[in-house]
Amino acid sequence: MLDVVMLLWFVLAALSLLFVAVDIRTTPESVVMKWGFVLLTAYTGVVGAFLYVLGCREPLPGLHERYVAARWRQTLGSTMHCVAGDGVGILAGAVLSSFLRLPGVTEAIVEYVLGFAFGWTIFQALFMRDMAGGSYSRALKSTFVAELLSMNFLMAGMLATVMTLKRYVPSADNPATPNFWFVMSMGLLVGFLVAYPINWWLVANHLKHGMMTVRPARADAGAHGHAAQTGMSGVPHAGHDMSRMSMSTDADRQPFPPIPVMTVLSFLVLAAGAAIAFFVRNVIGR
Repeated sequence: MLDVVMLLWFVLAALSLLFVAVDIRTTPESVVMKWGFVLLTAYTGVVGAFLYVLGCREPLPGLHERYVAARWRQTLGSTMHCVAGDGVGILAGAVLSSFLRLPGVTEAIVEYVLGFAFGWTIFQALFMRDMAGGSYSRALKSTFVAELLSMNFLMAGMLATVMTLKRYVPSADNPATPNFWFVMSMGLLVGFLVAYPINWWLVANHLKHGMMTVRPARADAGAHGHAAQTGMSGVPHAGHDMSRMSMSTDADRQPFPPIPVMTVLSFLVLAAGAAIAFFVRNVIGR
């Protein structure tokens, strides 16, 4: 039965990935967010494709700006961006840990470190440095807290899910089997759900951005007062939705609860996820 479920999952995932990869090319979104939705769909299959259609795909020409302005869609984009970037490092850490036969605690640490490092230094700071005036160091500084909080919630959900499923899915520790990738997909999917609330708070307090609208520069842009800006691909674009950028000034930020409180909360959530994973692996698993 499990083999049938996994086969159906991977078939639908492949079709979903093909659809998103082709369709998103015409969506007026930033390049990094487009790649994010492609990666999310690769991780979560038909769920990622559904979220793309519901949250980012332009319903009618010229409506993308208004369509993605809803807070829940902004949060969807923020959470997707986190899972897409962190997921690359987490999966790399899981594969590396399997080949090195690392124990459970060490495996979790490797996945966390690689996931956070890739998500923060590449998907956040490097790809979004234009929002920090083109300064990579400034982007690193301004995205650190947001990435940390989001990563903690993501990893909490993923650890608990993966360790629980490994108890019931055979060969889930072996990257050479589809079982491994199915379990990791489920872990990232649950991690996405757990990370959504903290991303809502981050977007609401201008610590992260959500969706953006990037349209080709028009010849009459100057007449309408729109300065052409450089998009993530390095090609001139106009029409960025700059209303919810993570690089807002301190004066614009009015976080409640305060950032230190949310940081402590994120580590408590991470500890809870790790405790569930430890209990399943070392108590129930015996």
